[in-house]
Amino acid sequence: MAAAEVYSPTAAAAAQHQQRGKAATQAWQAVVGWIGFLLQVLLQILRGTPSCAQLLSFVGFRYPLLSATAAPDQPSPEVAFMPLRSEIPADAAPVPAPPPEPLERLTVVLDLDETLVSAYESSGLPPIVRTQAVEAGLHCFDMECISTDKDVEGKQKVNHVTVFERPGLHEFLQKTSEFADLILFTAGLEGYARPLVDIIDAHNREYREHVKDLSCLSKDFSRIVIVDNNPFSFIVQPLNGIPCVPFSAGQHSDDQLMEVIFPLLKHLSVQRDVRPALYERFHMPEWFQKHGIPRTDQAS
Repeated sequence: MAAAEVYSPTAAAAAQHQQRGKAATQAWQAVVGWIGFLLQVLLQILRGTPSCAQLLSFVGFRYPLLSATAAPDQPSPEVAFMPLRSEIPADAAPVPAPPPEPLERLTVVLDLDETLVSAYESSGLPPIVRTQAVEAGLHCFDMECISTDKDVEGKQKVNHVTVFERPGLHEFLQKTSEFADLILFTAGLEGYARPLVDIIDAHNREYREHVKDLSCLSKDFSRIVIVDNNPFSFIVQPLNGIPCVPFSAGQHSDDQLMEVIFPLLKHLSVQRDVRPALYERFHMPEWFQKHGIPRTDQAS
């Protein structure tokens, strides 16, 4: 006789309890997996926004909860994560360019007569010229200068001169000296030029020197210019010259210094070589050739 099968409520309850425990364990594993997934996504966002393909790799193909549900009696698969590359390989990183070398200060050689000022012998200046110039706003002053001539007693003569300052002179000297070294270029005698410059340049912003050839100052002509109303003053270095309109006491509304010369000098101060810009603007070598003057310019 076959053994009778006995139904035991206790055994059935135990089996059901075991299945519930197994399901709870799988649920906790799933929760832990989701937490790990969210932390991984957050980490990738902090490092750099992941691509759609990488998110799909996490969500659809690497994460078990969004694929087919595992059978209760099958072991829960391990959660697999694919690391996202957030750093550029060292060999692919661009090499930073070296910082450019700082530019030397621009050197500006300035003419005196008819460029910065206009001077007249006081005895030969018509009073109406002075009156009109002063009424128009020109600043002028009288000065004494020692002459190279001597009187009958052998004493050096003293000449009386009236000097008119070009409009904007002091502002021009002040602002230009902020980015350039100023050198006075004059053919005037020292007895006349020195006391005159002492008046117009009381702050000693100019280096006083009588020069005509820039090679006396430097062998490198890339950062030096001459400002002169007479183009023949820079015949030796025509590519460095800035010609300006001559100034006289009759030019009451002259604006050469601040409206023309200063903006050009400011532009040249940031050029590594001033000569191409000056040639493009003035074409001085051709000007000399046009006037039948042979080229004598020196190369740097």
